[in-house]
Amino acid sequence: MLLLVPMLLSACRAHYPVAQESGKEDMAYLLFVGTKEYGGQEVEVSIDNAAPFKAKVVKSRVSNRKGTQYGIATGARSIKVSANGKVLYEKQIFVSTQEVKQIVLP
Repeated sequence: MLLLVPMLLSACRAHYPVAQESGKEDMAYLLFVGTKEYGGQEVEVSIDNAAPFKAKVVKSRVSNRKGTQYGIATGARSIKVSANGKVLYEKQIFVSTQEVKQIVLP
């Protein structure tokens, strides 16, 4: 019995090739987080003065678990977030590959 157990355990060892991840997609992501007034609302987002798009703002307490992430190109980006004609956030940011940048709104 003492010889059988070690032989069975050594037979369970697997020697499979390890899958390698090749080339991650060259994108970064934005997650819009709001605390009070804008949590759960939609805002308009303009990146590098391009045509604005609508983005949903998640409440800060649930931002770690869920929320819509919006893909953007990596590098230095100029972001402007507005709602109802009021600018909420305007800043130059830098994002790297596969980074999720949280934009915190008032």
